[in-house]
Amino acid sequence: MAFLQCDFHSESLGLAISMNVILPQTTSNQIGMQGEKKSRTPVLYLLHGLSDDHTIWMRRTSIERYAAPLGLAVVMPGVARSYYSDMEAGLKYWTFISEELPKTVNSFFNVSERREDTFVAGLSMGGYGAFKLALNCPERFAAAASLSGALDPAALFERWPDRTAEFSWMFGSADKIKNSRNDLKFTLKELMEKNRNAVPALYQWCGSEDFLYKDNIEFRDYAKSLNAPLLYKESAGDHNWACWDTMIQDVLKWLPIKS
Repeated sequence: MAFLQCDFHSESLGLAISMNVILPQTTSNQIGMQGEKKSRTPVLYLLHGLSDDHTIWMRRTSIERYAAPLGLAVVMPGVARSYYSDMEAGLKYWTFISEELPKTVNSFFNVSERREDTFVAGLSMGGYGAFKLALNCPERFAAAASLSGALDPAALFERWPDRTAEFSWMFGSADKIKNSRNDLKFTLKELMEKNRNAVPALYQWCGSEDFLYKDNIEFRDYAKSLNAPLLYKESAGDHNWACWDTMIQDVLKWLPIKS
């Protein structure tokens, strides 16, 4: 595979930003790895957590090795500590990730623009971002996966009261999240009522010792009450890269990548 470190200007953010990208390459003589390139290259947007950046998936996992035999491009953007939102007192990271980034990727790289070839996944804050993208832009994504997702941003205000100022910069207040596009339960219910067949396939995993376990169980149960297309898995583990390196492999097996 090819690995690109891409720095570019974002119009929606008004600043320079970075993403790491791995692109498939057909190879047969790389030691320990065989690559495949499809005529239509499927693409996975792989999102980072609150304390990380666009480099973290390459540094903490073997995502390049896992994606190579699938012929899958992987785009790993950086969005700082934005919660993938147009911040109340900050930059428009939701506009960047949901509108500008896909257009930029499609203009830079030869990847498929078809819904059935486009996926999103992430961990922690990125798990929230993955579900947020899939539920707010269902016409673009065939599937979305959340690993240890921080799926209830309103709970942040109660969980870490000493960081209320930061969360207020992101969302304004917990009340402003309710019944908005930042509210995953609301967007899921609205989409199910509008057209349940339009809901992307959803994959959710959380470790049973994770501090976000309760939030994940609540989202799982709510999704099940709506009969949403959610595959839920859990296993022993907490909020760490050993778990995520293992589970991203399961996510890649689950993705409906066409042969």
